[in-house]
Amino acid sequence: MSLYHGEAAPTVPGKTTEHEDRFRVVFDELTPGRQVVQRVVFDSTDPSFAGAMKQTWTLESAGQQTTVLVACENVPEGIRPEDHAVGLNSSLQNLAKVVEATD
Repeated sequence: MSLYHGEAAPTVPGKTTEHEDRFRVVFDELTPGRQVVQRVVFDSTDPSFAGAMKQTWTLESAGQQTTVLVACENVPEGIRPEDHAVGLNSSLQNLAKVVEATD
């Protein structure tokens, strides 16, 4: 999978190219309606962005609402916690838009 950026960011460390962040996602466990466990492996020549990050997405239903909890392990040291939080929050907001959309 790749995330493409319209503006070049040649000085941002860890990017695959100045316009792209490339990574592989391997699903280790899928429990329908309950949990997704995945490994995210980044394609970077910078060793501080290398390795496999484990993400566990857990769904907790309560009536008409579902809470999504995300736990991350082995986050590459090059990823700043504040940047990681922004990325995860963006993913959760995008997920909410999809599942809350009405016809």
